[in-house]
Amino acid sequence: MASVVSDANGRKRIQFVAGDGSRKTLRLGKATMRQAESIKVRVEQLALAATGITGVIDDETAKWLTGLDELMYDKLAAVGLVAARTSAKLGAFIDAYIAERTDVKSGTATFYGHTRRNLIDYFGADKPLREIIAGDADQWRTYLVGQGLADNTVRRRCGMVKQFFRAAVRRGLISSNPFEDLKAAVKGNAKRLYFITREEAEKVLEACPDSQWRLIFALCRFGGLRCPSEVLSLTWQDIDWEQSRFRVRSPKTEHYEGKESRMVPLFPELLPYLHEVFEQAEERSEHVITRYRSSNVNLRTQLQRIIRKAGLKSWPKLFQNLRSTRETELNERWPEHVVCAWIGNSKAVAREHYLQVTQEHFERAAGLSDGTAEAAQNPTQQVHAEPCMASQPVSESAEFDIKQDPAKQCEAPVGRVGFEPT
Repeated sequence: MASVVSDANGRKRIQFVAGDGSRKTLRLGKATMRQAESIKVRVEQLALAATGITGVIDDETAKWLTGLDELMYDKLAAVGLVAARTSAKLGAFIDAYIAERTDVKSGTATFYGHTRRNLIDYFGADKPLREIIAGDADQWRTYLVGQGLADNTVRRRCGMVKQFFRAAVRRGLISSNPFEDLKAAVKGNAKRLYFITREEAEKVLEACPDSQWRLIFALCRFGGLRCPSEVLSLTWQDIDWEQSRFRVRSPKTEHYEGKESRMVPLFPELLPYLHEVFEQAEERSEHVITRYRSSNVNLRTQLQRIIRKAGLKSWPKLFQNLRSTRETELNERWPEHVVCAWIGNSKAVAREHYLQVTQEHFERAAGLSDGTAEAAQNPTQQVHAEPCMASQPVSESAEFDIKQDPAKQCEAPVGRVGFEPT
């Protein structure tokens, strides 16, 4: 793709084919053949990235660019291999970066736009990238906080800016990322968690306007699906009635290997609402939810109206807390790795953002919900007893109960004993 030409006077030049198909020449001046061959390798990498074949500059080439002096860098810019450092302005760079990211979903593209607006409002579109330093990054984060944004929103936008400027480093426009040290990890906020009880869920279901809205709510509350992405992606072919399970396609995680979909049980709580919609479905209809697929439909706003109609107050993070509630319920009965496979998140994410401590946990711990409160309040009256087995023969059914529930091993009467063996 590129070749080294040695002139009679000892000067070297590299000829290569540009992205538009034209042949261009990079003049090196006096250089050894080893130096010219080394630069030729970098030119080939830059040409591949510029034509869109690789799309990005590899780490070694990016590091090489940041160490170049202005003269050599300007020579590369003159033949179109890199953007000119002097013209790398904040607004133009971010606009070009966003335009190139055709691989991201519309929601991510929208988030790019919010972060771009914050940067331009603070620095100005004509701010040279090379003039932004780490101290400016700290002040920009303080500016976001002053705009009244939630802590996790600030963290997400800091993470996005780090991504922008990481790309600028890889392209050799700047030598280091001034935003690199900003905190970007999103943290769980227990104050915004809310457990939707079965009673509240029933009231909402009764207030839903039709069978499809009842199923939307049930899929979120009892199936743990993301809404709208996973709910609207569900098709009748995904339902395996015979095996009592269904496939959930996950647009949010499909770019991770093996995470494009997951299998979820047909929980008993889901079946009535799923059967109702199935019986009303038109012949040859593909998707389960058909009435609320328009881009003009805002499911969140509609759910808020339904909740008010049910006589309830809207809770924070409407749909995520439905998933959170379901995951908390399932963790009471099933192993954590099984529940995470059904819900579609990791153990770390579940613990940080989904699992809740509920009122029932406190009541059960205090013995208020299982009839043991009185005994728990007077522990001195309890008799310490070792696990025991009844001495008399047990029936086959009783033996099965004991194996299934070890607690029943101690249901036989135990008398008081002293410290000495009987």
